[in-house]
Amino acid sequence: MNSYAAYAAHAATAAPIRTLLFSTLYPSSARPGHGIFVETRLRELLGSGEVETRVVAPVPWFCSTHPRFGDYARLAATPARETRHGIDVRHPRYFLPPKVGMQIAPFALAAGALPAIRRLQREGFDFDLIDAHYYYPDGVAAALLARHLGKPFVVTARGSDINLIARHAVPRRLMRWAAGRAAASICVSAALRDALAGIGAERAKLRVLRNGVDLARFAPLPPASARAELGWPAAPTLLSVGNLVENKGHHLAIELLALPAGAGGPAPDTRLAIVGDGPERAALAALAQRLGVASRVVFAGPVAQARLPAYYSAADVLILASSREGWPNVLLEAMACGTPVVATAVGGVPEAVAAPVAGRLVPASPAPSAAAFAAALADLRRAGIDRAAVRRYAEGFGWAETTQGQIALFAEVLGERRRAADAGACGAPGLPQAGGEAP
Repeated sequence: MNSYAAYAAHAATAAPIRTLLFSTLYPSSARPGHGIFVETRLRELLGSGEVETRVVAPVPWFCSTHPRFGDYARLAATPARETRHGIDVRHPRYFLPPKVGMQIAPFALAAGALPAIRRLQREGFDFDLIDAHYYYPDGVAAALLARHLGKPFVVTARGSDINLIARHAVPRRLMRWAAGRAAASICVSAALRDALAGIGAERAKLRVLRNGVDLARFAPLPPASARAELGWPAAPTLLSVGNLVENKGHHLAIELLALPAGAGGPAPDTRLAIVGDGPERAALAALAQRLGVASRVVFAGPVAQARLPAYYSAADVLILASSREGWPNVLLEAMACGTPVVATAVGGVPEAVAAPVAGRLVPASPAPSAAAFAAALADLRRAGIDRAAVRRYAEGFGWAETTQGQIALFAEVLGERRRAADAGACGAPGLPQAGGEAP
């Protein structure tokens, strides 16, 4: 039975599919922006009424909540249990020793999560399958847990898990093992599917289900009123959104701003707003100062999702100069607000920016320069920006298809499991089944 036949069969029954969402990439009251894209997809799924879910989102153990420890303190401040948007979320702790943490992370993660999962089962939530997000360490830990609990599992590959972590031999081998045991893997772009297949995952078990965008939340605002709300002047404005880390390429946006107009740079009154926080903030501020554009660069810091539409709407163009991406949600959010983009052609970016009206792509190889981004920006401006057309393009990226695809896939996985059980072909719970060598 294919996925959509399974979806139709499931839709005819009254019982919802019970899933356990398992991921370290999930928001909490202590870190509300962490893994927000996982929570968003789950909320869209739950809105269908076809799925019932509990969340187990482990966090590394840390000893102190003192502010001087920064992100580690926020980990320590994460509650053991909370309710977010009506969803029951558990945050068990797991221990990661320094230096060897990456190698043993899946095993520590599984060991830390198991008691919380057993508690959920004792409380009456006996889920049908594990819905894991991020392949390493989460997907590998999910494979260990699924084997122990006798449950099927599905893993969503997100981006850096496959594009970066899989460069290391031990994680790559463990991810390949987990992919073999998984009932299926969801990839947020076709490029990521190809990358996962490239490390040895069986292509027939890989499904592409792209992240969508909340078209009601991310909707165009009049640019003038958005700028007034933010206190921005009526000047050409570029926007760069993302964690302030090197691979996000914010430095290229600053260098672009510093290019003289006669050398292909933007108009001399152009401003740049950078949304996000991270370890590169001081270096980026120093770069802007050194290039003489500090007065035209605004570091807005982290911005809540509810306020992001004002930033997108106030900007003329979003610059995404990343060196690697899976499926960048900021592109869809910007376009849904009517803002075109200029982005590096990495990962799923070409799939998201697939029409000239949406923006321009800068080749990823050779490594892009500020001049290459300036040329793409100039070409976009020459062609003319039609914000209404950008919004219409973005309306093709709503959540409905992804939500239906998840339900169909889960129904297919459970249907195949039932048929195997009826045929006497499935192993006893807790015993290894076909699908890959031992880790």
